[in-house]
Amino acid sequence: MPGPRQPIELVIAKGKKHLTKNEIEERRRSEVRGLTNGIAAPSFLTAKQKRQFDVIAGQLLEIGIMSSTDNDALARYITAQGLYEQAVKDLAKVQKEKPHEADAGKLICWVNLLETLDKRVDRYYKQAQNAASALGLTISSRCKLVVPKSDEPPKGNKFDRFEGGKAASGK
Repeated sequence: MPGPRQPIELVIAKGKKHLTKNEIEERRRSEVRGLTNGIAAPSFLTAKQKRQFDVIAGQLLEIGIMSSTDNDALARYITAQGLYEQAVKDLAKVQKEKPHEADAGKLICWVNLLETLDKRVDRYYKQAQNAASALGLTISSRCKLVVPKSDEPPKGNKFDRFEGGKAASGK
């Protein structure tokens, strides 16, 4: 079964396919490119979240993987990340407030609250992780998104050394 279609620049960098110049140009014309104008934080984000949005959007634009269609996805990531961070703080606070073991009722309530907060931390972590992966904000997802750059100079056409059917050796 064939894998997903890869951008032509990635195919060229890998050097595993032999495509004609016309095939390469056709692939470049047919590839979908996102618009980079209109990138703005959605109105439902807080001022602090909008600043985070601007910072991350700038970084994603710099590496060439953000477009205006990604606004909501980035906003979802920022929202999930904020919820995760708040849940972690709440859990740490409740852990410090452990009641005395002599008061069994309070201890049971405290354990139940810890379990609830732990589940919330786990849920928000998964949401933030999924959103981060979709945007290329994790190491493994960036490795899949970034086009590798070859340090080798491009190979010339193997027939360039011939002129009119004769080897260009000066004869």
